[in-house]
Amino acid sequence: MDDEGMIARGRRTVAGGTSSGRSGGRLADEVYDTLLGQLMSLRIEPGSRVTIDVLARELGVSQTPIRDALNRMEAEGLVVRVPHAGYRIPPQITRRRFEDMLEVRLLLEPAAARRSAERASLAQVAGLRAMLEEMAELEGGSGPTAYGAFGLRDAAFHDLVALSAENQVIREALARLHSHVHLFRLHHDTQVTHLAMAEHEDIVAAIAARDPDAAAYAMRRHILRSGERFRRLFDEAKDADAVALEA
Repeated sequence: MDDEGMIARGRRTVAGGTSSGRSGGRLADEVYDTLLGQLMSLRIEPGSRVTIDVLARELGVSQTPIRDALNRMEAEGLVVRVPHAGYRIPPQITRRRFEDMLEVRLLLEPAAARRSAERASLAQVAGLRAMLEEMAELEGGSGPTAYGAFGLRDAAFHDLVALSAENQVIREALARLHSHVHLFRLHHDTQVTHLAMAEHEDIVAAIAARDPDAAAYAMRRHILRSGERFRRLFDEAKDADAVALEA
């Protein structure tokens, strides 16, 4: 499915929430998910301005769920409220912020994978495998919207690992990082999706085999390799800035 098709499907999903009588909270959640997908696909660009009335018209819902979703995103640091001017999308994360997030992930996520191998139920292991299947379907998609959708599944995959570890503190700490939102906003690179899939499969295989050491190792290796892939983007941007200054 192309970008426009996926965007249209998202609009129908949100609009359907209005017609089907869903609760305001559920509709706000759907708006939140839609806006998050637009952030990760760079359809809403870093530094751009967003307003409640424009979003309400675009998504075909009232201003209330838009406001609720934006308030939640503001609390999570994903948007910034501008007095008398709506909201603004923050700029891309800095290299320092990226390195700090990577360090925290290396402390928490291998531990979560280890505990998942020890504690995950059969249903949770099945859920991880089902998530991999969803990601595989998106892997071959083209365009930033498909890439953003993959990024959302990527975040959900890591959240499922943390959930199955049965450590709510680790799960909440990882959720507050929003690392996948920030990383997938850096650049549209289909190589990221291809390489991540194989690494995710290794993690699930170790969890399913009830091998805590292998699960922790697979997760650590995945985070380190992911860090290397995204670190190159900062290096490329730095080189481009240097060339521009010399010109």
